Amino acid sequence: MEKDFFDVFPNLKIKDPLQELLDMVSVTKVSCNPDKTRLWVYISSERWIHKKYIMELQQQIERQCFPGISIQVTVIEKFHLSRQYTPDNFLEVYRSSMEMELRNYNMLEYNLFKRAKITFSGTEEMDLILPDSVIAREKSEILVEYLHKVFCERCGMNLMIELQFEEAPESRYRKNAALQIQQEVENVLKNAKLEGEEEPKETEEEEKKDKKDKKDHKKSGDKGRHDKKSFDKKGQNSQFRTGFRRDSNPDVIYGRDFEGETIPLESITGEMGEVIIRGQVMDVEAREIRNEKTILIFPVTDFTDSIVIKMFLRNEQVPEVIESVKKGAFLKLKGVTTIDRFDRELTIGSISGIKKIADFRSSRIDTSPQKRVELHCHTKMSDMDGVTDAKALVKRAYEWGHKAIAITDHGVVQAFPEANHCFDAWGGCVPKESDFKVLYGMEAYLVDDLKGIVTNSKGQSMDGNFVVFDIETTGFSPLTCKIIEIGAVRVEKGVITDRFSTFVNPKVPIPYRIEQLTSINDAMVMDAPDIEHILPKFLDFCKDAVMVAHNADFDMGFIMENCRRQGFSDEFTYIDTVGMARFLLPALNRFKLDTVAKAVGVSLAHHHRAVDDASCTADIFVKFVEMLRERDIFDVDALNSQGNVSVDTIKKLPTYHAVIFARNEIGRINLYKLVSQSHLKYYRRRPRVPKSLFLEHRDGLLIGSACEAGELYQALLRNAPDQEIARLVDFYDYLEIQPLGNNAFMIASDKNDTVNSNEDLIELNKKIVKLGEQFKKPVVATCDVHFMDPQDEIYRRIIMAGNGFSDADNQAPLYFRTTEEMLEEFAYLGSEKAEEVVITNTNKIADMIEKISPIHPDKFPPVIENSDRDLRDICFKKAHEIYGENLPGIVEERLEKELNSIISNGYAVMYIIAQKLVWKSNDDGYLVGSRGSVGSSLAATMSGITEVNPLPPHYICPKCKYSDFDSPEVKKFGGMAGCDMPDRNCPHCGTKMDKEGFDIPFETFLGFKGDKEPDIDLNFSGEYQANAHKYTEVIFGKGQTFKAGTIGTLAEKTAFGYVKNYFEEHGENKRYCEINRIVQGCTGIRRTTGQHPGGIIVLPKGEEIEKFTPVQHPANDENSDIITTHFDYHSIDGNLLKLDILGHDDPTMIRMLEDLTGKDAKEVPLDSKEVMSLFGSTKALGISPDDIGGCKLGCLGVPEFGTDFAMQMLIDTQPKYFSDLVRIAGLAHGTDVWLGNAQTLIQEGKATISTAICTRDDIMIYLISMGVESSLAFTIMESVRKGKGLREEWEATMREHKVPEWYIWSCKKIKYMFPKAHAAAYVMMAWRIAWFKVFIPLAYYAAFFSIRATAFSYETMCMGRDRLDFYLEELRKKGDEVSKKEQDSIRDMRIVQEMYARGFEFLPIDIYKSHANRFQIIDGKLLPPLNSIDGMGDKAAEAVVEAAKKGKFLSKDDFRDRTKVSKTVIDLMDDLGLFGDIPQSNQFSLFDVVV
Repeated sequence: MEKDFFDVFPNLKIKDPLQELLDMVSVTKVSCNPDKTRLWVYISSERWIHKKYIMELQQQIERQCFPGISIQVTVIEKFHLSRQYTPDNFLEVYRSSMEMELRNYNMLEYNLFKRAKITFSGTEEMDLILPDSVIAREKSEILVEYLHKVFCERCGMNLMIELQFEEAPESRYRKNAALQIQQEVENVLKNAKLEGEEEPKETEEEEKKDKKDKKDHKKSGDKGRHDKKSFDKKGQNSQFRTGFRRDSNPDVIYGRDFEGETIPLESITGEMGEVIIRGQVMDVEAREIRNEKTILIFPVTDFTDSIVIKMFLRNEQVPEVIESVKKGAFLKLKGVTTIDRFDRELTIGSISGIKKIADFRSSRIDTSPQKRVELHCHTKMSDMDGVTDAKALVKRAYEWGHKAIAITDHGVVQAFPEANHCFDAWGGCVPKESDFKVLYGMEAYLVDDLKGIVTNSKGQSMDGNFVVFDIETTGFSPLTCKIIEIGAVRVEKGVITDRFSTFVNPKVPIPYRIEQLTSINDAMVMDAPDIEHILPKFLDFCKDAVMVAHNADFDMGFIMENCRRQGFSDEFTYIDTVGMARFLLPALNRFKLDTVAKAVGVSLAHHHRAVDDASCTADIFVKFVEMLRERDIFDVDALNSQGNVSVDTIKKLPTYHAVIFARNEIGRINLYKLVSQSHLKYYRRRPRVPKSLFLEHRDGLLIGSACEAGELYQALLRNAPDQEIARLVDFYDYLEIQPLGNNAFMIASDKNDTVNSNEDLIELNKKIVKLGEQFKKPVVATCDVHFMDPQDEIYRRIIMAGNGFSDADNQAPLYFRTTEEMLEEFAYLGSEKAEEVVITNTNKIADMIEKISPIHPDKFPPVIENSDRDLRDICFKKAHEIYGENLPGIVEERLEKELNSIISNGYAVMYIIAQKLVWKSNDDGYLVGSRGSVGSSLAATMSGITEVNPLPPHYICPKCKYSDFDSPEVKKFGGMAGCDMPDRNCPHCGTKMDKEGFDIPFETFLGFKGDKEPDIDLNFSGEYQANAHKYTEVIFGKGQTFKAGTIGTLAEKTAFGYVKNYFEEHGENKRYCEINRIVQGCTGIRRTTGQHPGGIIVLPKGEEIEKFTPVQHPANDENSDIITTHFDYHSIDGNLLKLDILGHDDPTMIRMLEDLTGKDAKEVPLDSKEVMSLFGSTKALGISPDDIGGCKLGCLGVPEFGTDFAMQMLIDTQPKYFSDLVRIAGLAHGTDVWLGNAQTLIQEGKATISTAICTRDDIMIYLISMGVESSLAFTIMESVRKGKGLREEWEATMREHKVPEWYIWSCKKIKYMFPKAHAAAYVMMAWRIAWFKVFIPLAYYAAFFSIRATAFSYETMCMGRDRLDFYLEELRKKGDEVSKKEQDSIRDMRIVQEMYARGFEFLPIDIYKSHANRFQIIDGKLLPPLNSIDGMGDKAAEAVVEAAKKGKFLSKDDFRDRTKVSKTVIDLMDDLGLFGDIPQSNQFSLFDVVV
């Protein structure tokens, strides 16, 4: 007895589409074997079910119905199909299911079936032709038996099979195999870099080992012999090395020689005793442990998997072993698999032998005498799609001997700078003088905005005759799918006059998905007339009428294809109501029939039924005609001309891929204009290039038809009319075809009905080749490269899976192929034509493109008239104001030297720009802090750009201008700061003298030749930064400044998450070292774009920005009014001026302190003993460390010095002078300058805070003082401060000049160094803030809590000392487990704790007096702002302030209504007592007014 499937398995949870299929399935029988280890479920269905769903069903029954039980479930299906099915059409739809079934059964049978030619000579007669071979003859009976089982038993059909064998043709690739091998050998010999006179012959031992590797990998073998030779030389000295015996085999690195076959790492899944493996070393770490031993840890990979090797060595063995066990080395190892007891990971230990081997990876080489050119390549900049660096692609193409390679990322050109760097003298991979070219292009998202609303317009009147129709079909392709229903309505003079409706027998079964969509099934059409009878009647109904349809290309494609088959004319005028809707209803975002119907008030009863859709479309059309009359459009020609596509419509039109190349310099600029406009004007989910825009900038560009997502390929898929195909082909300069594997996804896709086999894909490529011949357009074969080699697909697979692509595991073979591989791929075109599309035409396109640079080679600084003279005047005017009419020699000489250098190198304009910005900010009441080494320039000081005076410490009398640079008392302070000196009165007039100078050489800024590119970075108040940015437009003019763009790529941490999640979701347990290996291939892939926080790129007047870079909105935010450079700003900062106008809290805090106190911060003395004492004790604050949780210093909350790290440095170094603080700031901001470096040297007594390397200037000054030549000292400084270390010859020079070893050691440890000028500027700002903390504390705390406290909470911090101490202690108990927000809370709490300890208190928040976001000083206490209430954001706080201005709040309900503050926050405010006696609501009782 049959039962519904879900009656038998009621608790089985199945997802769609399998759920829907099973709803129509019956279970006829369930049985099991006596041991109950196997279960058979027999099912019956009126719909065929793909084998992948059957297999999924088997797994789900096993997992859900028999959890924890070892049982195998087999589902045996039987189909009762409609009479529309024949063996022929059933094989067409079911073939992929049969292939899957056979692949899981037997690969031989599967391959035999894949290569079989199957035709049907009769309805029930199959001709099965197999390639003649021993295997085919042996296995053919099994295949025939399988076919009978499927067609006869499973589907109940009758089938007779005629089996034949035919000789398989030998492939061209096999014919040329011998020649290919010979060419590979020659290529290896030609490129091998051999040392010595003659390569030694292999020993018998060498011949025995790794024979298989040597046979398969000839190139690797050569490398192995080369390695052996170099070890022979080393081994001649001694058999013994540092205490352990070397084996007689020179390839042995450690232990004894060994033999045996290696096993792949992927097969090592558990402890399995002793194993022999081979692999490449990924990294090496040596850890010294007890008893003078070292543990050597290094992961290796054989590219099937990775594993960690751990070996214990005596310390004296380590140098010898790590000489060969290093990153990138190929090794063969023998050891024991074991679970590591620390990290519980499977490792290999107890190593008994390690020896060197050659690179065993198979490397592909292009050995064709004539090379192809790849014209379609994606890099890591291709929007989470490509996974290869541009440099790697260029390097591979050059090594293969190709003359060029294209870079064509999706919609962007951000890989161009990297590709251009391939020609650099340093770090490049292609000689600059080489003829090799990079073809710079883009795979654009093209929008066809040229096609009119009316096709084949002939001026027909809108009051004429129209037939509005709709059809339903078995699929999407007019070539392979059939019409199943036609519905039509005739409209004459705006009135519906007649209707036409009929089913059509397609003579093929209706697919399940179509039945779901339309509700039309086989039974409904079985007795209907076929199209041969229906079409003449329909054409008669349409006589003398213009055709109208919604998405008319689809419907008309089917009508015209059937007209051609039956010999009727296929020339129609037709209107697309989708186009009309876009024109007449621009506010709509979607233009599906139901959406448009709703917009114009037309009802749609049964969507996706032809008769109903046609009737609905007719009503819409009639309304559209009325709307056209209102716009004075009375005929179809006027509709086409006036219905031009708007920008908003372009954003809604479908996009197609097209490859656009820059042929020359004009083309490069035009390409950049397309990129700019596509991002700024036409962006919607992707950057769109309308065809009209392309034609506007056509000069110097080449355009190709691209991949299957191109409009030509799509038009062929939908069998577009010949005139449409001709229009499309004519638009392109060349046509493109790709390997079958690139488009094989369409065979299994439900969304495509044209392609069901490789033969269909071949036919499409042949059509494109034929179109090329017909229209005289070159046809090129491309790979559409997304990764370098076949094995690299794993990276793209993981990235796509991480972004939610359901088909990520079905990666197309989008790798970079050799010429031979491509010739073999396109052999079906014939050898001559294959050579034409693969070699001849790709080279022809490459030859049409000039060798250009994507980055303009020249520098284009902005021009400000008289900037040279103005800078000189400003500097000398200020110098005379400070130093008097007769300038001291040192001042005049330095100023002249600097100005000559600045002006002669064209940098004066940069100083004038910075001067204008700083002066403007100062005029508006905000100080500006300098960054970087600009404070090294006296010209910068004199022009007001920086407050840091770089001259040596000196006295200057503000009254009579007497100065002292040279007295012994002053000279004692060389290298320190002027404010370190004691106070002195002027010997001439008795006035107290100013103390100036930080002793910073100008050369730190511009070098000894004065030609180093200056970098003027400025710290504006965060409040003022936007104003400073806007002021650049005032200086240079609107449209001349752009934000500096940045490119956000996939970081290692994020990539790790992608990889780990991928394998977990696939049920694969990968070792961490293998995850890390794969992570390296996923990092650096472009995710988004952004903007530098303060970078402004300045375009000179008269130049177009596209001469240098395209532009866009940051992160492609359509609503943003910010425009950034498309290239990362580093790529163009050598061409255009970049200003760093950064936002910083210090100037904002200084401004608030000045506003609160009326004290000019510039008058704060830099020699205050009380302020200096903060960095050594809490005495100046009037408290002890015990009052503030044991903190020994008083600099909590002081910029640069308020963190635990910085305070520990202060404790360690015990600074005495302002200049010591400058040095400490330098240490704090460097990388590997303090920890493990200066700190160690100070602790060991080798250096002090005064002699240790603290800032980059220290290196140059010290080396010059030791006698090192000045320009070399500058070069060494630049190398060390960038973390590039010391060259051997530099170390030798330093030792020659008696530089101590500890100093050289320190230089080599440094990764990044701060300039002294930058440190001085920061400390000056910090000192001023610290002064307020000591002398005007309430102002300091108000400013700190308002500006720097990011986690301030009224509830925990303003309710008294006891409450604060409780919360602070609770957070501290968490230790390392505190979150980032809690860390910020602890920081703020400590400052509050200090404030309480000093005797200050908070007032309760007053909803009428409190500011939105600033603390106020009232009656000697601090009044907190409203945003200090947890959950109260800035906007809500501002709303409360605005509401309070309008009058008292009548109730809490009134408060909520007027402020829109959330109920949660209001409840908290109520709990905190902030509402006082305000009632809950406005309602009152009658008794409230009774006296």
